[in-house]
Amino acid sequence: MSQPYMFEKPLGLRDTLPQAQQEISRLEMIFQRELQRWGYDFIKTPALEYAETIGRASAIADHRLFKFLDAEGHPVVLRPDMTTPIARIAASSLRQAPLPLRLAYTADLYRSQRKEGGHPSEFEQTGAELIGDATPYADVEVISLMMSLLEKSGLESVRLAVGHVGFVNAFFYDIVKDKNVVERLRNLLYNKNDVGFHEYVATLGLPSDVAKQLNTFVDSRRMNNDETLEFLKTVVSGSATPVHSYYRNIMELVHLLKMDHLEGQIDLDITLVPHLSYYTGFVFQGFGGNLGFPVASGGRYDDLLAKFNRPCPATGFGIRLDRLMSAIKTPIDRNAQHKRAVIYNRENAGKAMQFAASEREKGHAVVLQHADGIDNPETFGQQFEAVNYFLERTETSE
Repeated sequence: MSQPYMFEKPLGLRDTLPQAQQEISRLEMIFQRELQRWGYDFIKTPALEYAETIGRASAIADHRLFKFLDAEGHPVVLRPDMTTPIARIAASSLRQAPLPLRLAYTADLYRSQRKEGGHPSEFEQTGAELIGDATPYADVEVISLMMSLLEKSGLESVRLAVGHVGFVNAFFYDIVKDKNVVERLRNLLYNKNDVGFHEYVATLGLPSDVAKQLNTFVDSRRMNNDETLEFLKTVVSGSATPVHSYYRNIMELVHLLKMDHLEGQIDLDITLVPHLSYYTGFVFQGFGGNLGFPVASGGRYDDLLAKFNRPCPATGFGIRLDRLMSAIKTPIDRNAQHKRAVIYNRENAGKAMQFAASEREKGHAVVLQHADGIDNPETFGQQFEAVNYFLERTETSE
């Protein structure tokens, strides 16, 4: 009688088979090389963090955290994101390091899912954080870096949606003067519920011109960049800070993106609202391939490090490797086994080992396999681009 769950996996978890793992390794090598070229240093954090620190500061909903008690009875969580652990490090181990810091990572993240969710509970992410630079030049750097990584991965038609959550919050509050109403409007934006947004605005009892401004705001999702900028100009005309200040930030970022020749790949979307609450400024999402959802996202989070007693501006991004792999059009030969096999018998073991070692030194991937251990020689040999046999007194090859 078989054991229950012998071949099953917990909800939201999955196995990564050899071909997929090869693709993940390829992406990791590309990302590591490019991030280091941009001057980012890789770090690693533990999978378990204290619930009172990382769990509380992460902005991931409590019901989505994997919670445990450690051996001493302290509540711990599996890390749900990497931005918060890096903020912890910047405020502790790297507190005396000169700013700005440029840190990068590749790590597994864990978020509990409900049965009907259909989302992974564990996924791998590569990302970068630029800590200590409040200028828009830092925002342009992380945007440009993220786009470079996506393009080098082989993703086609890379585009980036860019918004400003600080502008959204200030614009809404200037109109409705109620934080609860602002939060409701933000949620409708996040869920892209434009119909619900219009219906809710109609219940607020606002003057018709103000209600029209809110409705035009949500409809700007379908405007091109020039139309969006023109609408923003009408919104901020005569308004006081911080709305006008955020508008100047947006205009400056657009100017810098043009200098970096990125404006052709940028969609300015002022309705963009992320699900993580710690973002304070520019936010962005990366798209490509045929996927209708983002493969990468990021933004500015100037208030997060203050939770670790080190107030400091910061911005960064993360790339979901599982989503990216789904979006990349994999060439037919990318997953081909570029490996060679050396098949030998007892009499030729020494020669076979020397030959395999020599080929490996040349950079080839070589499987060294005794003939008696092969179940089906024909199907075994089909895995390789070349097979060398050491079965007789003389070597033959095919």
